[in-house]
Amino acid sequence: MPYTVDFENVSTVGLTSSPAAEALAGLRANEARYYKNKYDHVFTVRAASEAPLDWVNRILSDERDIVFSARPLEVASFEVDGFRMAYVFYESGLSVNVMYGIGDGTKRAVGFKLSEGMEVPEELASRFKFARQKSKLAGVIRGSFFVIRGEY
Repeated sequence: MPYTVDFENVSTVGLTSSPAAEALAGLRANEARYYKNKYDHVFTVRAASEAPLDWVNRILSDERDIVFSARPLEVASFEVDGFRMAYVFYESGLSVNVMYGIGDGTKRAVGFKLSEGMEVPEELASRFKFARQKSKLAGVIRGSFFVIRGEY
């Protein structure tokens, strides 16, 4: 069942099994606010058990040989402004997003965001450096990314 993320009244709905539920809810709300303000897009998620993760998992595996041990909790998938977007929110507090430009020669990348207070997952620790940014909704977010080279 879809859940519309409310960035004004942050809720842990769908994330309660995470030890970082509050921080992850803030991170999810931060993303919802960004898409509402920039694209007037309403950010909705659904349980990972209700949504296919094959596309995201294939990109992670093919591009960087990454397979996360953390359990995915929620998924968002939509198209906006010429981009196919996908988000996966993991029980560990990790958020992975895929930005895939639909047209030839457009930007394509995978982003990682760590909820405030979480450790860098071992799958990423030795391969990525994380920059910090502050968010009123999510506290201190650490993020990194890589450019997608293949066609998906």
